Amino acid sequence: QVQFVESGGGLVQPGGSLRLTCAASGSIFGLYFVGWYRQAPGKQRELVATITTRGSTNYADSVKGRFTISRDNAENTVYLQMNNLKPEDTAVYYCSSDGTWGQGTQVTVSS
Repeated sequence: QVQFVESGGGLVQPGGSLRLTCAASGSIFGLYFVGWYRQAPGKQRELVATITTRGSTNYADSVKGRFTISRDNAENTVYLQMNNLKPEDTAVYYCSSDGTWGQGTQVTVSS
């Protein structure tokens, strides 16, 4: 079973950018659907963005136009480019597919 390790989180000022990386322990080529999710303190985990094997993407309304999900099947990696970050984007970000979750990476947007 493929496992995921997220990285790239950190502290950034409002309006800044981060790129999150989700590295898989095995091939992601066969994973039709990979998603990024986030969970803020006291809130439920929510879907941020998804990408299929063919590259079709879907985004939560709150991040449309600011976040971009991409995948590199050859490198078994999924990325989340986050631009124009807002304080409300503060959360632990996870990648997931087929019921498997990574440990998450903390993103904090604050001045």
